[in-house]
Amino acid sequence: MNTPMMEAARQAPQMMGSMMGNMGNMMSHPMAGSAMLAAGGYAAGKGLLGAGTGFLRNPLVLLAAGVAAGYLVFKYEKEIVETAARLTGMGKDFVLHQRENLDDLIAEGQAAPAAAPAQE
Repeated sequence: MNTPMMEAARQAPQMMGSMMGNMGNMMSHPMAGSAMLAAGGYAAGKGLLGAGTGFLRNPLVLLAAGVAAGYLVFKYEKEIVETAARLTGMGKDFVLHQRENLDDLIAEGQAAPAAAPAQE
């Protein structure tokens, strides 16, 4: 007996495998990864600001959080500026080192073809 249900059950693994293969191809696209991150962020935000946690939606709580953040930024302004300046300097040093490494690699690459015919 070859009923339609038995036929569908026989083809189900093949159909699922092809669907999963297509989903894997779709997930390799950068836009799909971005969409998944956005969906995760939306879900996390909804969890924090959802109906069960109306506390975070209260304007007074947001005002108090803003005042506290402003106070901390004012209190530690010098440390924040010094840290930002130090990080900026470290970033500039990193870029200069990478540029030097790249210049060295380019010089080696240009010297190698000139030396290659002499060895033959």
